[in-house]
Amino acid sequence: MLIAIGSDHTGVYYKSLINNFLTKIGCKIKDFGLFEYGEKVDYPDFIHPTAEFVEKGKADFGIIICGSGNGAAMTANKYEKIRAALVWNKEVAFLARKHNNANIISLPARFLDKNEILEIVDIFLKTNFEGGRHKIRIKKIPINSKYNPQ
Repeated sequence: MLIAIGSDHTGVYYKSLINNFLTKIGCKIKDFGLFEYGEKVDYPDFIHPTAEFVEKGKADFGIIICGSGNGAAMTANKYEKIRAALVWNKEVAFLARKHNNANIISLPARFLDKNEILEIVDIFLKTNFEGGRHKIRIKKIPINSKYNPQ
């Protein structure tokens, strides 16, 4: 499994932990940065390439991190084939995959600790999409959707 990952300055520490975790469970990683602590950066500079990589089918999933998780999710969700879910606990991670077939998880660095982050990532990656009624709803998400329920 190939995971694309990107973060701003608030997520550098967590991104490092997640990368180590992903490597241990046998995932490959495409890291779009930020790579060092220090200067403050603008999250879109790192989220756009991560989301684009996932949208083009070059990664199975994406993980994005910023302070609240909101800006990162908003940025990623500008891409038509992206369903980025802002996730702050294990249940939301489970439902984001099972019901919404999220392909990117957006994590709020300022509101989670290292144990929670790794549990959330693990649940997100291990949960399968349920399909059924949820598939019908997901087809209605794109603004230019020509989905006809009949």
